[in-house]
Amino acid sequence: MFDGGRDLFVIHNMGVMCPNCTLWADGFNGLYPHIAQRAAFFVSSPDPPETQAAFAQKRGWKFPMVSHAGTSFAADMGFVDDKGKSLPGISAFQRDGAKIVRVSATGMAPGELVSSTIWHLLAMLPEGADGWRPEIGEPSIPALTEEKPAPVR
Repeated sequence: MFDGGRDLFVIHNMGVMCPNCTLWADGFNGLYPHIAQRAAFFVSSPDPPETQAAFAQKRGWKFPMVSHAGTSFAADMGFVDDKGKSLPGISAFQRDGAKIVRVSATGMAPGELVSSTIWHLLAMLPEGADGWRPEIGEPSIPALTEEKPAPVR
């Protein structure tokens, strides 16, 4: 999932039933080419992969998605409430060889800047933007330069 890099963001999305999560995912879709220059990025939801793929295609999303249906991943990360309902948020991970550590996490709620700006997102990593700056020009991410639906894993 790290795509050969050190850093990974996982967006904890509540699925197709959540309009706020859809809004945030629409925004992340626009930021994805820039985020992917700095770190791997996935949106995780409780929806099955087929539902994710159909919804992503309908919305024009290009970022990769992963389903946490049938797993304890969202709960293990603290993004499930006491009734078993998924909660929105972001986890940042770093890999050092075979060791993977969640270095920070935050919840999301309507009106919060965390879901609206790449700078806050990058600030969640210990090194922050680590010299990264946005690039102008054509996307250099293979998934964005080909006409195909968003990858779902």
